[in-house]
Amino acid sequence: MARVEWKSGNMLYPLPVVLVTSRSPEGEDDIMTAAWAGTICSDPVMVSVSVRPSRLTYDYITRSGCFVINLTTEALARATDYCGVRSGRDEDKFAAMALEKEEARHISCPMVKASPVSLECVVTESRDLGSHTMFMAKVAAVHVDEAYLDEKARLHLNDARLIVYSHGEYRKVGDRLGTFGFSVEKKKKRTLPHRRR
Repeated sequence: MARVEWKSGNMLYPLPVVLVTSRSPEGEDDIMTAAWAGTICSDPVMVSVSVRPSRLTYDYITRSGCFVINLTTEALARATDYCGVRSGRDEDKFAAMALEKEEARHISCPMVKASPVSLECVVTESRDLGSHTMFMAKVAAVHVDEAYLDEKARLHLNDARLIVYSHGEYRKVGDRLGTFGFSVEKKKKRTLPHRRR
């Protein structure tokens, strides 16, 4: 089949869909859904989130210099969508979606208690890119729901039933196709059972 060329557009899918929580210097909390979030550095550990200047979250992050990225799950799908289409200027989205807050430990910001992983983020740089401003931040702390830890404290995040955003839809994360490095892994030699003659 032939490939059709389209005009340039944001077609990098699927994307992690996260709940970004923030707090104004006056102590007001907000929560916003974002699909434009990602990892940008491993040493130091840094992430980014891109936010439209018209959003309340933009105002809170700009003035406070911090935010929390909360991963989302199938159980949080409705709240994730709701927090992306409603404004914190009009209502308390935490209350509307019955989302319990948990206080971050290193920054003044709420976390979503039902999230399997929450990342406390301190802004190091913001860059106006046009329609969105990218906030680059160091990860000050990571909070993990102990329900996804085994007896050796290893994280089994894929058991959390995470969701992603793909071309206007929220989707479940699918089946495992391999593990990191499986394409170059040497095949184990199979030993055949000894046959009796």
